[in-house]
Amino acid sequence: MTEKETKLQALNDMCKNTLNETLQITYTDLGEDYLVATMPVNERVYQPDGILNGGATMALAETVGSPTSMLAIDLNKFSVRGIEFSANHLRSVKHGNITATGKIIHKGKTIHLVEIKIVDDRGRVISLCKLTNYILAK
Repeated sequence: MTEKETKLQALNDMCKNTLNETLQITYTDLGEDYLVATMPVNERVYQPDGILNGGATMALAETVGSPTSMLAIDLNKFSVRGIEFSANHLRSVKHGNITATGKIIHKGKTIHLVEIKIVDDRGRVISLCKLTNYILAK
């Protein structure tokens, strides 16, 4: 198993018995400054009118945003806490999968700003989110 595969497996393993498992979120790719996860759009994440709930979209974004910062720090010395989150929902989705890609756009010593772009199966942006993470010394 490659280092990348090992990290992805570790991320997915830490999500057992969490909201990630409930929403069927899976980490699928990562790099030094980005992380990717997918989530199926089905009855688990619908609003009453049968489209993707914006809150579920935001849960996916948060699920990518905080660990994106975690990958960029020494977890033996620091931890990550999200302190501000914003989302612009641009289109609705009824079925398929959505994919979130988080990228650090500012990496300070104590603050990271992560942009999370969420796309549908056709590559159309459905939401654009920003998460500010505070990096805490342990």
